[in-house]
Amino acid sequence: MVMLKREEILKMFETAGAVRHGHFELSSGRHSGTYVQCALVLQYPRFAEKLGQALAELFSDVRVDVVVSPAMGGLIIGQEVARALPEPKNPLGGGVPALFVERDASGMMTLRRGFEVRPDQHVLVVEDVWTTGGSTMEAIRVVEEAGGRVMAAGALIDRSGGRIDFDVETQSLLQMPISSYEPEDCPLCRQGSFAVKPGSRFARTAP
Repeated sequence: MVMLKREEILKMFETAGAVRHGHFELSSGRHSGTYVQCALVLQYPRFAEKLGQALAELFSDVRVDVVVSPAMGGLIIGQEVARALPEPKNPLGGGVPALFVERDASGMMTLRRGFEVRPDQHVLVVEDVWTTGGSTMEAIRVVEEAGGRVMAAGALIDRSGGRIDFDVETQSLLQMPISSYEPEDCPLCRQGSFAVKPGSRFARTAP
């Protein structure tokens, strides 16, 4: 396994231009002047592989039968973490399965595409970035409703400032507390700037 230092992780993100400054609407709906776009780092397979190995190492003492990630942000890092985990005791020889949950037509997170979590399977939930932890909480709910046992949750970056509590073991590669605001309390909005939703060409007007 690869043990990465904080400086090495930050260098990967900086090299990929993944730390952006401006006025953003996060997936949680909150606004922030800083956005970390993990996809810009994970587009490089060598970076993704090293980050996945390092995150998997944090759960070396946890039994993991399945990795589950919320789409879209957790897809690549979930796959890389699963690939780095020890081979499970099953006859397939394909490694630890990496599943993902996604939103259905009603907006609810669910397992689709024939994915299933069997009762009592030990599950690690993996995400790219935690701000409020909402997507991870939804993934945990889906797993538990399917009868799986969520043993732990991991992320590349925790930007919550330690405020998240999933009631399971949690680990992140990087603690990066970044201020975020409810739209009505956003100082950037009060200055008259527009909140851009990352990954979208549309801007939200200031209230």
